[in-house]
Amino acid sequence: MIDNYDPPGVLFMPHKTYVIIDGFYFEKHKGILVVRSPELRKNLCWLEIEKETVDDYESGIRKVQFKGVEILGATVDGKPGAIQRLEKMGIPVQMCHFHQIAIVTRYTTKNSRIPAAIELVEIVKLLPDTDSESFQFRINGWYEKWKDFLNERSFDNKTGRNRFTHERLRKAYRSVTRHMPNLYTYLDHPGLPNTTNSLDGYFAHLRDKLNIHRGLRWNRKIKVLNELLRQKNT
Repeated sequence: MIDNYDPPGVLFMPHKTYVIIDGFYFEKHKGILVVRSPELRKNLCWLEIEKETVDDYESGIRKVQFKGVEILGATVDGKPGAIQRLEKMGIPVQMCHFHQIAIVTRYTTKNSRIPAAIELVEIVKLLPDTDSESFQFRINGWYEKWKDFLNERSFDNKTGRNRFTHERLRKAYRSVTRHMPNLYTYLDHPGLPNTTNSLDGYFAHLRDKLNIHRGLRWNRKIKVLNELLRQKNT
């Protein structure tokens, strides 16, 4: 029955909306990229993907626009190159606060004993509760305080070269400065979410649904998944 079933397409009346874009993997190299309107609580488009790419982001946006939907802005999780690609398409982009905090925490570790790392994490956790000017001021102050520490170098016996001693902390800081122009886009665009949390929660719901049918091969599982995504819009 699943093999013979062909899910109907999703139709929308032309409208304007903000979107969240994120990818989710159910198996290795087998996942989906979803463009979702949190305001309408509708999945506007979804693509089957093997690896999340910037081209997938553009393809999803183009498909939504082809349906007559005007995208007012997009919230993303920091996929390298995605912000720049969407901005070239004329779309205001918000970097997800939750993912920015997660990136810094991953580089500095959750239980770091390094004072500079601890302070950076504390500042980044203030993202949702402050504004661009205040956050920039705190980050600049942190850098001025710890810049000598960040620039410390050590000799690497394996490569025979000097390298930055605290490279992971430097990466955490660079992540914040790289995303700085897109951390507070949502304040200029009321209605644009500052996180992708609503889509992350929706993915958890899909996983629970699919786990009921663990024995399905992927070609059948993706059909079930498409129907679940479509039904959310009815």
